[in-house]
Amino acid sequence: MPEGDIVIVFDCGATNVRVVAIDSTGNILAAESLPNNTKPDPFYPAYRIWDVTEIWDKMCVSSKKVVSQINKNDIAGITVTTFGVDGTLFDKAGNMLYPVISWQCERTNPIMAGIGKYISLPDLYRECGVLPFTFNTINKLIWFTEQKPGLVEKCHRFLFMPSIFSFLLSGEMVNDTTMAGTSMVTSLSSRGFSKSILDRTGFPADKLGNPVEAGTITGSVHPKASSETGIPQGIPVVATGHDTQFAIFGSGAERNQPVLSSGTWEILMVRSEGYRTGKEQLDMAITTELDSRPGLYNIGNQWIASGVLEWARRTLYSGIKDEVYEAMISGAEKVPPGSNGVKVVPKFYEELKGKPGGMISGLTMETTREEIYRAILESLCERLVEGKTALEKAGGFKTESILCVGGGSKNRLWNQLRADYTGVPLKVIDQKETTVLGASLFVLAACGNASSPEEARSRISYNTKIINPTLR
Repeated sequence: MPEGDIVIVFDCGATNVRVVAIDSTGNILAAESLPNNTKPDPFYPAYRIWDVTEIWDKMCVSSKKVVSQINKNDIAGITVTTFGVDGTLFDKAGNMLYPVISWQCERTNPIMAGIGKYISLPDLYRECGVLPFTFNTINKLIWFTEQKPGLVEKCHRFLFMPSIFSFLLSGEMVNDTTMAGTSMVTSLSSRGFSKSILDRTGFPADKLGNPVEAGTITGSVHPKASSETGIPQGIPVVATGHDTQFAIFGSGAERNQPVLSSGTWEILMVRSEGYRTGKEQLDMAITTELDSRPGLYNIGNQWIASGVLEWARRTLYSGIKDEVYEAMISGAEKVPPGSNGVKVVPKFYEELKGKPGGMISGLTMETTREEIYRAILESLCERLVEGKTALEKAGGFKTESILCVGGGSKNRLWNQLRADYTGVPLKVIDQKETTVLGASLFVLAACGNASSPEEARSRISYNTKIINPTLR
């Protein structure tokens, strides 16, 4: 292995804090993780925050273990990727002025509900493209402005989560574009923070700074961080950012090739050259974020998926202890298309006016659990078709194939039905660490190990399996 082609990725998720060492061929050389969880806000115990000190300590413990398993001289660079939207205020000396409000905290619910008093939702969505989730950064900035104006005055920089840990590594306060794109305070057209949106919220635009592109070297590991993490002093710290953008890039997705991340929820997202953010897209729950590369937009749609299948497993197959998933799949494969008239509305976790929206119809005294299970799969494939159509309308492209990643990609019947319903090949890749991989490719390019992230990605073997549609 050539000297200097190992990347250290700090990956902070909602349930685990991980540190991973990955090489230029995508091989995981070492990985350590510790559980992550929110804490009560020390000032408002009913609210939830992330304990940055605790998370950093876990990162340091994990990093030392990872570094002990590799050759330090082979480390090319380090980066940090996390979930979106969250961050907090720092003064010029680097002191954190308030804990990081978690996306799981409910304090911002009334702010999003009343966002129209600052800016109309259609105008806001038209400019930023992000759906009006209660956890969006815009709501936290408004909360700080209204509840903690003194802290906003003291603030030198609002830092998003990846930037907080990059700051602890290098001492530099720099936000990145992919995290900015989750905030609901950016402009899709300018690929930066929107002064017009921020002016209406009352939060000073200059306190967010100018976001840098993924793959920018923002600093290097300073002596204190080196002592705490075990990473040699002077190693470049490279901006990446929001985990979703790097999972898409790391999956190998090209332009206009939707990626389906299939788990409890399914997220269908595409790297598109165009976007639309009108009423139709808002009604179809299309969210648009900034891609890891300039000039591209990540248009997405999501719905509950494996969560419904797990309901079927618990409710209909509780008597099977061994190989339950194989029993479910093989049984449903014997059921004809259309599930003998059984239909499912798979909105089991959604609420319609306070009531569950899921339904099963077409049941008879002869209906089997295999028919119900297949009907669920078919209904989820119909939802995939809806999502595909919505993305094509928003991005102005035609889907030629869909990449599928995540736990749901292991279900052979579901995969075949996906291809059949969408009418395009489904490509299942063998690469499981797409977020870490995607982030590492930008680091390799930044540190001179490749001419571009795309060139670095060309070295990765994805072992792609293609499922072609059959006549239905």
